[in-house]
Amino acid sequence: MSNNFFDNIEKKTNVKQEDIFKLAQSVSNANLKDEQTVRQLIAQVAKMANKPVSKEKEDQIVKAIINNNMPMDFGSLTKMFGKK
Repeated sequence: MSNNFFDNIEKKTNVKQEDIFKLAQSVSNANLKDEQTVRQLIAQVAKMANKPVSKEKEDQIVKAIINNNMPMDFGSLTKMFGKK
């Protein structure tokens, strides 16, 4: 991927390219059927993005991931992660 892509992400999120790659590596090796693992990944992403995740939202995300029911289109993801 181009550096411009990661430069833009870093400018918008303050998340470094190295951290994105570390996260991608941890996700690729993670057991996404294990609730504790999924919760740890959610906490890691929230901390990296400096965004709090409510218990309710965390539970919703965990359930969707474990049940392989995660929406893959941008509109559905936006609704899922949007503020209530």
